[in-house]
Formats: sequence, structure tokens, C-alpha cells
Amino acid sequence: MSAHLHTALRLAAEALPVLPLRKGKVPFGNCSACARNACGGRPNMKTPGPCTCPNPCHGWAAATTDPQVINSPTWARAWREAAGVAYHPGGAGLTVVDLDNAEAIAWARTSLPVTRTVPTTRGEHWLYRGAMQSANAVRPGVDIKSTMAYARWLGPGVGTVTGLPDVVRVLAVRVPAPARPTAITVPAMGGGGKCPHRTPTYLDRGIAMAEQRINQAREAVHATVYRTFLAVLSTHGRCGCLTETHTARLFTAAQAKGESPRHCTDAWTNALTTLGL
Repeated sequence: MSAHLHTALRLAAEALPVLPLRKGKVPFGNCSACARNACGGRPNMKTPGPCTCPNPCHGWAAATTDPQVINSPTWARAWREAAGVAYHPGGAGLTVVDLDNAEAIAWARTSLPVTRTVPTTRGEHWLYRGAMQSANAVRPGVDIKSTMAYARWLGPGVGTVTGLPDVVRVLAVRVPAPARPTAITVPAMGGGGKCPHRTPTYLDRGIAMAEQRINQAREAVHATVYRTFLAVLSTHGRCGCLTETHTARLFTAAQAKGESPRHCTDAWTNALTTLGL
């Protein structure tokens, strides 16, 4: 039994759907019967279809926890040629934040909750409990791998897996079309003006981090502004701690990067609407 097959069976026993990877860290191609989706299943590997091919076909959709499939004769050749093992995070109820360089890691350490981390060739994988939409290049050097995606198995990592936070979920949200200009709306002070999460310092630090995120945007400024507003509101928009002073700080940072007052208002309004505030 190859080392990769042994690893795959062990992971499958832990309810992690697995599949073999060939050289280049990519899945094995479809078999001749499924080439170009001739079988009619899983078009473009985006949605599982009716195909019941016993081969490790259709990329991430081939991931399984069934030891009989993993150890079957039809998968044997793939394991002999395999260069690694991958898993389907979303299928295990997980999300992987793939940090591809030192700058991305530095951003995560100041912006994301602590969770289990796995070293990679160029960066780190941060694992969270909970599945979400996968998305590439949500910010420089950052991809999200969860549903309909695969991640390389690089070891168990260190730390405890924590729950998927809103600040990660909003990274995959597409920037909506600009809304009509409206007055800035700040959520009611339902919490008496005090942030119930930790302390007022927590809010001040969060606003400062949001300003820094906007200031450091090198491209896609409008998208960065919207996602930053969305992240701030997802954390503080319901507790009543945000004031017009906090909002003005964010708008000032955005305008310093070239955003117009109208674009700031549109982004803020769209963020409020997305979160139902």
C-alpha cells in the first residue's frame, strides 16, 4: 500500500472526503468515458451530477470517504502515480483560508480569529469549522477553499479549529451594483453605545484595522472598501456601538484612496442591505 493511499484511508476514517492528486497539485483528469463531460455529470466540475463513474473523475467531486472506493482497483493506478492527497473541505464542513505569502499571513494575524494553522510551501492554511462558498483572490494572496473546491493535505497542523467568522464569509461576497445615493444610516444604539463583544478598545482597534486595510489597498479599491465596511458591520452593526464618528473615520480613509463620497455612501448602504441592517 502506498503512503498516499494509507493517508487517504486514514483521513476518510476521520470523515474527511479525499481524492488523489497528480504532479502539479491537480486532480487526475476525467476518464475517456467522462472526458469533456460526455457522461453528462458535473459540468465544469461545479455541480455534482448523475455520473457514477468508478474512477477518480470530476476533480473535487470525486472526493469520498468510502474506503471501498478509495481502495478499489479503479483507483489503484491513480494512487500508484499520485503525488499527494487532497480533500474536499466543504464536504467535511470546513473552510480553508489559503494564505499564499508573508503579507497575507500578516493580514490574517491582525484580522482573523485564531484557529488551526497548517504550514504550506509558501504560506499557511487557516482552518475554520463551517462551510461556505469558495472564492479565489478575495484579496492579495488569499483564496478561500470550501464547497466545490479541494485543498492539499499537508498535515494536521497546530491549534484548535474554531468557528467560521463573518469576516471570512464576507470576503467571498461579490460587490453589488452601486445603490442610489442615500443618507448614511448608523444602526441604533441598542447596546447603549458599548460594544458587548469585549471592550470599547476592541471596537477602536477594529476601526483602526479597517482603516489600515483600506489604506493598504493597491488595487480593487472599491471592492476593498465595500468588503471592509461589510466586515465592520457584520461584527459591530447589530450591537449599537458604531457612531457617526466611527463611520466618518472609515469614509475618510476610503476617500483618501480616491473613493468619492457617493461611492462611500453606496458601499455603506449596500453593506447594510446585505446584512439586513
